[in-house]
Amino acid sequence: MIFLLDDDPSTPFPDVSLAEREPDGLLAVGGDLTPQRLIHAYRQGIFPWFTDGEPILWWSPDPRTVLYPKYIRISRSLRKTLRKTVYRVSFDHDFEGVIQGCAAPRDKSPGTWLVPEMIEAYRQQHLMGMAHSVEVWQDNDLIGGLYGMAVGGVFFGESMFSRESDSSKIALVHLSRKLADWGFSMIDCQVYTKHLASLGAEEIPRTTFCSNLEQWTRLPGRPGSWSSEGKVYPETERC
Repeated sequence: MIFLLDDDPSTPFPDVSLAEREPDGLLAVGGDLTPQRLIHAYRQGIFPWFTDGEPILWWSPDPRTVLYPKYIRISRSLRKTLRKTVYRVSFDHDFEGVIQGCAAPRDKSPGTWLVPEMIEAYRQQHLMGMAHSVEVWQDNDLIGGLYGMAVGGVFFGESMFSRESDSSKIALVHLSRKLADWGFSMIDCQVYTKHLASLGAEEIPRTTFCSNLEQWTRLPGRPGSWSSEGKVYPETERC
């Protein structure tokens, strides 16, 4: 059974246990991407994911892929990359550039799930201090990054991109370090990929994930802009 949402953003989502097994995690259709509905969705372990021409689709897959910031895995080759001084990392300095980089077609996929409606919704969240970006720069060129939502002590990763080798991994490593310093408990990676697994992401049951959300999204977190963190250069002592 797939639930239809009305136009009232305060309408509650159905329980995630009612999500479809095939396609995995499809829970509801319709509604809108207002800030109130989006934040409510994330707190329940639900996220939007749809392509151009489709209605808004809401998902909560089982199992869920997560990464614990303190335990990010850094390979030997990535450690060497992190020691280089040819790049720098910033937070919330170019959200627009990052989300457009994530929306660009990939080599094996000419389309994009980041339709204009989604981009505008996350722009609003960024202006509210809820959505954040991590940028990786080489000279003055944006070569990679990621963005997502921060609710309490959980960062909900949405997408990442790379224009140079390992640049999205660099962004995730620096984000994980900051989140660990700030007391964040978990990064939601949504679905499994080998790329994320190589960095220590793991699959956990949806029941465990939602139980953690109930506790960790109540933490103080880091509201507001993260741009005051300024530019971060490679920290060789931490590699």
